[in-house]
This record gives sequence, C-alpha cells and structure tokens, in this order.
Amino acid sequence: MLTAYLNIFVIFALMFLGYLLTWKKWFDNMIADTFSKLVLNFALPASMFLNITQKFSKDQFLHLFKGMLLPITSILVTFVISIIYAKLTKVPRSRQGTFETMFTASNTIFIGLPINLAIFGEVAVPYVLLYYICNTTFFWTIGVYLIATDSPGIKQSQIKFNFFTAIKQIFSPALLGFIVGLFWLLLGIPTPHFVKDFLGYLGDLTTPLSMLFIGTIVYFTGITNLKMNKDTFGVLLGRYLISPLVVLGLSYIIPIPPMMLKVFIIQSAMPVQNSVPILTRSYKADTEFSTTSLTYSVLLYLFIIPILLHFVF
Repeated sequence: MLTAYLNIFVIFALMFLGYLLTWKKWFDNMIADTFSKLVLNFALPASMFLNITQKFSKDQFLHLFKGMLLPITSILVTFVISIIYAKLTKVPRSRQGTFETMFTASNTIFIGLPINLAIFGEVAVPYVLLYYICNTTFFWTIGVYLIATDSPGIKQSQIKFNFFTAIKQIFSPALLGFIVGLFWLLLGIPTPHFVKDFLGYLGDLTTPLSMLFIGTIVYFTGITNLKMNKDTFGVLLGRYLISPLVVLGLSYIIPIPPMMLKVFIIQSAMPVQNSVPILTRSYKADTEFSTTSLTYSVLLYLFIIPILLHFVF
C-alpha cells in the first residue's frame, strides 16, 4: 500500500508543479486548453488503442464487458440518492442540477486514469474505460440537462436535448480509440512496430499533461476564494463516501472479479468532473459553487486516497 501511495504522491506532485508554473506565469488558460486538447484528442486515444490491442486477448475482452452492469447501476443509484439528498438538505433551486451532477459523476479520465495506473498498472486500463463509458454517458446526457435547468430564466420546458451534441461528447476521441482498438483486436490485425512506438510516445503524455492541466485549473479557481458550505460538503460526501459505498454494496448483488471491483471503487470516488465549471459558466448557472466544489474535491483527494487504498488492498 505504501508503494501505491508514493506513486500517487508523484502524480499529485505533477499537479502541484502545474500550479507552481501557472503562478510563475509559465502557464495560462490558453496553455491549459492546449494540454486538455492534446490529452483528449491524441494522447488518450493512443493509450487506449495500445492498451486494448497489446494487453488483452479476444476472449479476455469479451468476458470483460459482463462487468458493465455494476457501474451503470451504481451511477443510477447514486443519482437517485443525490436527488433525495438535495431535497432533504434544501439545496437551492439555482444550483440543484449542478449539485446532483457533481454528486454523481466522477473525473474518470484526467485524474481517474493516472491514479489507477499508479495503483494497479496498465492491467486496470480496460476497467477504467468501462466505468468511463457509463460515467461519461450519464454526464453528457442527464448531467448536462440538469446543469442547464439551473440557468436563471430558463424554464424546464424550454430546454431541448441536443442528440447530436450528446453523441459527439459520448463518442470522444478517447472512446473512439478504444473502439478502433477493440475492432483491431477482434479482427486479429497485427500492429506494426513503428506504429506501436509512435502511439506509445503519445500515450506516455497522458498522465503528466493531465495533472499539469489540473494544477492550472486549481490555480485559476483560486484557493483563497474557496468557501465551504453545506452544499459543497454534500458534493464531497457524494463523491468520497456515498458513491464508493454504493459500488461496494452492489458488488454483493452483481459479483465481478476482484481487480475490476477495486478499479470501480477507485473510479467511483474521484473528484468532480473538470467540465462542470465550464458548463455552468456557459449556462449562466452557479459557477462559483461548481468551481469551489471542483477545487475542494481535487485538494482533498490526496487525503482521501489513503483511506481508499486501505479498503482495496
């Protein structure tokens, strides 16, 4: 467990470096946006393709998809709990949708993938992606709709679900890299050595660029501007207690392999999605609440992860 925690500390050291370099004016919002695009559009798809085609056989991967029922169910159960919690604690209507989305959806790629790689190694990548598919589908459909309902002056009946936008977000380059890799694997096509080298170099950028990006986000949010309130505390409760407990509880009803369960528990207890503040700003919802919750969830994670490691090891 100590080795895993030290590996995670190294990951967070990259985040602190991103914060420091942003403070030193080396990085700005444009650089952060560039890092985000590089990871999502190049590094992550390359990593997904390479891991799927090189680490698994056809039979192993077909067996893998049987485990998708648990993350789907756990996310829906957590979402129902978030609605009940919001009503019981009287979360203001102006931030209710944002609250329920942050309570339910994890940061499964920018933080989730590097952390799982640090703890379990590359064997965890397919399990990470299974949770990512379920989590991302929820976030870019129900989650975006809920955030939109927080917008002042917008009636619920006026909000239209854009099917093509949702499909574009769900089928991100990372997921497409996974899908292409899956077909590559199922068809038994050999991958040329120079292609593996090229994709390997790209994939190795995923962790450092992701954590530098998170550090930049934390800096621009502003630590001095953080204000803890009952709603932010509720988000943290959902992220770090309720969500992993739901996964653990459902595992007694929906049995899955031990390694898959460990990855799902870690994935379910990730910080808030990076995209939430961007969406709240776009819909003119409660941006201060979303950015505060995101920053608290990222900063507290370094103290949360030892507790999670205690349960998964």
